[in-house]
Amino acid sequence: MSTREQRLLARVALTWLTEPGTWSVHRLVQQLGPVAALDLLLDGGAPDRRLRESVAARVPAGNPRAVAAEALARTERVGARVLTPEDNEWPDHLGDLRQLVLGGGSRRVDLETAPPLCFWVRGGWPLGETLARSVAVVGARAATGYGVHVASEIGYGLADRDWTVVSGGAFGIDAAAHRGALTAGGVTVAVLACGVDCPYPLGNAALFDRIAETGLLVSEWMPGADPLRPRFLIRNRVIAAATRGTVLVEAAARSGAVQTLHRALAMRRPAMVIPGPVTSAMSVGAHELLREHRDARLVTGVAHVLEEVGRIGADLSPPARGPERPTDGLDDEAALVLESLPRRGALGVDALAARAGVDLRTALRKLSLLEELSLVVRRDGGYAAAPPPGRGTAVVRPTGAPAGQPPQPGSPGRAAG
Repeated sequence: MSTREQRLLARVALTWLTEPGTWSVHRLVQQLGPVAALDLLLDGGAPDRRLRESVAARVPAGNPRAVAAEALARTERVGARVLTPEDNEWPDHLGDLRQLVLGGGSRRVDLETAPPLCFWVRGGWPLGETLARSVAVVGARAATGYGVHVASEIGYGLADRDWTVVSGGAFGIDAAAHRGALTAGGVTVAVLACGVDCPYPLGNAALFDRIAETGLLVSEWMPGADPLRPRFLIRNRVIAAATRGTVLVEAAARSGAVQTLHRALAMRRPAMVIPGPVTSAMSVGAHELLREHRDARLVTGVAHVLEEVGRIGADLSPPARGPERPTDGLDDEAALVLESLPRRGALGVDALAARAGVDLRTALRKLSLLEELSLVVRRDGGYAAAPPPGRGTAVVRPTGAPAGQPPQPGSPGRAAG
């Protein structure tokens, strides 16, 4: 067995011995290398009591090296591959997890946030290159129709602009973001809390197959691993660290998606929140994040997201504004003359100038401009406001005409009713 194969086997065995993210294991690997770190743990030499107890509890379930060898064989059978930090396609920015410090946390998932030892990957894209230009879109499983619509639009818009969409493959917001990216013909990555050969939830099995064909399925757990509840929370640190920024679409007061955004904030990555109806329980967590964290940014669509994660000066979103009107470019005097026209009928130039409070020459100049813009028309020796676009030609019936006689087109001198 080559040195590289020994290191790979040791990393897989260490991932099986202890849950991913364990800091003490990460430090041992950094100091000793994966092979020596594994030997030390199996000899009972773990540096802290909790790790020694964890290893002692797991070893009776099987020989770690034999388990790792079987996992590597199964990896080949399911058409996946194992990546380690020594591989060229390893995403280097996952190293930012070394700076992840979550204040006030007491649970294991808040304390054990070390970088991954290895990844299982299904799909043909190079992992590091695919994640280099990526955005995470996360949110509630019990998403509302509003949330599903917004997540789909963001997923589609990001993929349409050649950004990778990353999420967790769950029902609700995750699935909507993945499907939006797939609809756009883009690349999407699902970071799983189980083996890459174990579709969970089962209802998304067809979605996972599509992602594996056109994107990537990624996991820290070996093939066949079950989706245990704590693993979803462990997984969330990877989603936050692997991407350029995280968008939270919907989240209840207690939500794993909120935890993902907390990790993005702690690593000083762009953390974005889509606002929702204040009456929706699925928006409580999102709104509280905006209230409590000054670095969380409110975004309402793809343009805002790209402004947060894109290149400085190259991905600015256009300012929000209403539809343009023909009157937007008028100067103050032209606008005043236009506003002084009567709602019905026409008004002579002298009367109109007096009503607008401008001199006669100014009134004539501005009326000429307004006429060129089709905002006023001449009628009965005066001027009237032009009818709105799309209104049909007004018709009038000649005085005294029989009821059965067809009406005649109205003369230009009559105002439309």
